[in-house]
Amino acid sequence: MTAGAATAALFGGLVPGAQAADGAPEAAAANPYERGPDPTVSSIEAARGSYAVSQTSVSSLGVSGFGGGTIYYPTSTADGTFGAVAVAPGFTATQSSMAWLGPRLASQGFVVFTIDTNSTLDQPDSRGRQLLAALDYLTRSSSVRTRIDAARLGVMGHSMGGGGTLEAAKSRTSLKAAIPLTGWNTDKSWPELRTPTLVVGADGDTVAPVATHSEPFYESLPGSLDKAYLELNGATHFTPNSSNTTIAKYSISWLKRFIDDDTRFEQFLCPLPRPSLTIEEYRGSCPLG
Repeated sequence: MTAGAATAALFGGLVPGAQAADGAPEAAAANPYERGPDPTVSSIEAARGSYAVSQTSVSSLGVSGFGGGTIYYPTSTADGTFGAVAVAPGFTATQSSMAWLGPRLASQGFVVFTIDTNSTLDQPDSRGRQLLAALDYLTRSSSVRTRIDAARLGVMGHSMGGGGTLEAAKSRTSLKAAIPLTGWNTDKSWPELRTPTLVVGADGDTVAPVATHSEPFYESLPGSLDKAYLELNGATHFTPNSSNTTIAKYSISWLKRFIDDDTRFEQFLCPLPRPSLTIEEYRGSCPLG
C-alpha cells in the first residue's frame, strides 16, 4: 500500500491525490463536486470568485425553444466539469438585465447561461419552458457542453422569469436548485416542487409585492423541502437587475450547496441569517438535508 493510500485507510477514506498501488489516482475527495477554495464571507461577497471567466454568444438563429443568449464559463478545465444555471429575464426585458450574474456566478465555479426569450412579452409558463430548452441546448449542443455535468443543473430568473423559474422546477423535478428573484406569477401555490428553492423578494416591490407573490410562493412549498425566503431590505422589484452583493452572496451559497452538494457553504445559510441593513427578513429550513 502506498503512503497516500495508507493515510486514506488510516482516516477511513480517500484523500485528494492519493495513488493506488498501480499508480492510478484514487477517487479525489469525499465530494467530487467541490470547486474552488474554502469559502469565506469575503470570497462570496466579492465581485469575482477564484475562476477566470470566458464567454460566448449564442444566436437565436441557431437554437430552438428560446431566444439565444450568452454563456459564461470558467476558462480552465483543470477541475473537471461544472454544474450549470440558466437565467431568465423579466417582462419586456432581455438578457442584458441579468448580465451581471453571468461572470459573478461563473467565477465561483458554474457555467451560467443568461438567455433571451422568444418574446419579451412571454408569460411565466413560457419562460419556464424556455429555461429548460436553454439547459437542454447547453448540455447537448453548446460549445461548452463537455465542461458541464448534465446531472447538476439549476434555474434562476427575475420577475416573469422568476415565475418561470418555479414553472421550470415544477416541470423538471431533477433540477438541483431554483432561485426566483422578485418573481411574478398568477399561480401562488407550489406544493409540487421537489427542487431546493431560494425565494428572493424585496420589501419595496410594488410590481410583485411580497405579500401576494414571494411570501405565498415560499409558504406553499412542501415542508419537507429544503427552502428559504430572503426578503431584501430597502429594495425594489428591479433590484435584481443591478449588481447586488446580498443577492449574489446567498445565490452562490444556495447553488453551491445544492448543485455541487458543497456543504462548505451551509455556514452562510444556517443558522438563518438575521435582519440587517440589507436583509428585511430571512426564513428557511435548517439544517439543510
